Amino acid sequence: RPAEEMLYLAMEDFRVDVVVGKGPGATSIPLEIAPFTLVGATTRSGALTGPLRDRFGFTAHMEFYVPEELERVLNRAAGILGVDLRPDGAREIAGRSRGTPRIANRLLRRVRDYAEVRADGAVTLEVARAALSVYDVDELGLDRLDRAVLGALVRSFGGGPVGVSTLAVAVGEEPATVEEVCEPYLVRAGMLARTPRGRVATALAWRHLGVQPPASAPGEQLPLPVDGQGRGTLGSQRTE
Repeated sequence: RPAEEMLYLAMEDFRVDVVVGKGPGATSIPLEIAPFTLVGATTRSGALTGPLRDRFGFTAHMEFYVPEELERVLNRAAGILGVDLRPDGAREIAGRSRGTPRIANRLLRRVRDYAEVRADGAVTLEVARAALSVYDVDELGLDRLDRAVLGALVRSFGGGPVGVSTLAVAVGEEPATVEEVCEPYLVRAGMLARTPRGRVATALAWRHLGVQPPASAPGEQLPLPVDGQGRGTLGSQRTE
């Protein structure tokens, strides 16, 4: 908070007050600073104080990347890393990257490792699918923990509603991990709904786990666009 308050003067008056000394003898020395442009990036803008947030002249929202854009990101990264990335392999990795470039680049590195050890080094569709299966990343980008949360919600609690603490105990994780790591993507994918009574699995979550949803299951919260291969994709929003 002291750093934020110091930024107030810097952003408005291009000046910083430095306090020298302590107690009644403390002296504030104003220091003029050269004009500058401050650019901030965060995924938790609500954690910033209102006065600091309002001092930014322009606020932009970054949407998630569509698979076609992620393919361009992957091809560029493959050129830097020296990876033989085939078009079908790039398409497969992009479809499982949750619309986020850093996840796409991380998966590319892991698929590259698999391709060098178990294949001839080329990242093809078959190699990408085999590698992502080893790393427990399914066709919608869900990992082991995501599926564990959905599985516990559907099979152990009948689709909910159930509290996040109970759900966390069922999968052997901390409540904060379930709430901050798993839930945002599951809610955005339309597989999980937050209600005043607890978490509820949608019909899409039941079907993704290969289970017939009951008539009482809520519908998909956010229908996923479908790519050329008939798979659900997330490309309506973008983030860095």
